[in-house]
Amino acid sequence: MDKKKLVEETIEKYAKYINPGLARYYKFAQLDTVEWTSAGSKVWDVYGNEYIDCLGGFGVFNVGRNHPRIVQAVKEQLERLPLSTRTLFNKHQADLAEMLAKITPGNLQYSFFGNSGTEAVEGALKLARFYTGREKLISAENSFHGKTMGSLSLSGREVYKKPFLPGLPEIYQVPFNDIDALKKSIDKKTAAVILEPIQGEGGIIIPSPSYLKQVKSICEEQGALLILDEIQTGLGRTGKMFACEHFNVVPDIMTLAKGLGGGVLPIGAFISTAEIWKVFEENPFIHSSTLGGNPLSCVAGIETLKVLQEEKIPELTWIKGQEVLQRLREIQAGSEGMIQEVRGMGLLIGIQFGDSDIASLLAMEMAQRHVLVAYTLNNPTVIRIEPPLTISYEEIDIVLSRFAESLVSVQALLDEIGGE
Repeated sequence: MDKKKLVEETIEKYAKYINPGLARYYKFAQLDTVEWTSAGSKVWDVYGNEYIDCLGGFGVFNVGRNHPRIVQAVKEQLERLPLSTRTLFNKHQADLAEMLAKITPGNLQYSFFGNSGTEAVEGALKLARFYTGREKLISAENSFHGKTMGSLSLSGREVYKKPFLPGLPEIYQVPFNDIDALKKSIDKKTAAVILEPIQGEGGIIIPSPSYLKQVKSICEEQGALLILDEIQTGLGRTGKMFACEHFNVVPDIMTLAKGLGGGVLPIGAFISTAEIWKVFEENPFIHSSTLGGNPLSCVAGIETLKVLQEEKIPELTWIKGQEVLQRLREIQAGSEGMIQEVRGMGLLIGIQFGDSDIASLLAMEMAQRHVLVAYTLNNPTVIRIEPPLTISYEEIDIVLSRFAESLVSVQALLDEIGGE
């Protein structure tokens, strides 16, 4: 195999058949190679170069890449029955729904499975409007819920929304973690409030300890539902199985995706109570998906939930996260103001810089040192550290060492530019 030719042809096909802008972006960011194999927290390109993945597919690889148990379960199911007829009972869908009912907080019981996070959000919005008979929806500024039309309408960065306006009607946004602003916006016409327990793409923004409980209380007073988007924060990422557990709040509807497929297959879900789900009983086909809940993805989900619990991944993630946060703050103290803040929970960590160009330079320097990071989509001044939760302490040491080296290189470049 001519590896150089393979890379050149792949980049050329991106430019010709996928998106020229995307091809230019990857090349500019010095990511102009082709990923080829992976395991745990590492990825190897076609040349055999090793990278430590601290982006984790934006939260997909919670149990690591190519976890052998999940891969084996999927292989076995692939040989038996990869897709459903949609006319007979699907055992694996039933088993996964039962497992989710047992591990999610409160009395969440019924699940619907789709193929992605944004599909899960779309379904949650439909359920909320159907159950309440209301139209108004409230989300937070700087939020991110996906890029299909309904999810995009709720999200908080105009650069993604403006080309597609108008979006859904009756959408209102309030500042995140501002309970007074919510009180002013919510009323008896509100179907639901949808929030991320921690804003991911907004820059890893953690609310005050009482905020989500106050939101839930206000929703109950107004007869509105609380939807918590745990697509990025769920399944161990923050040091508990679900981020809402840190805040002792139970949503009326929860959305999941990303890590649910174990980094092997795509799957999303929205989950709610028996009371709310009743509106779907009379016509169970009122919301459906041809490929959602297929046996292959459900088997991946089942094995993922087993791995998360049996390997105690959420608990270990909390311990690792505390160490990473402490060591990053030590680096911050010596950064001469380049790093403004380090914040996070578990292994969902944001490093706030004063300028988006500095954050971009840092990500490029890290890529040169074979550590993959990226900025948060709604806040380009924040670099995320979001590795597979199975990352080893040895790999953490390497990442932090290379981060410190990259910071020195960025500072030197800025000094050089300033001196010209």
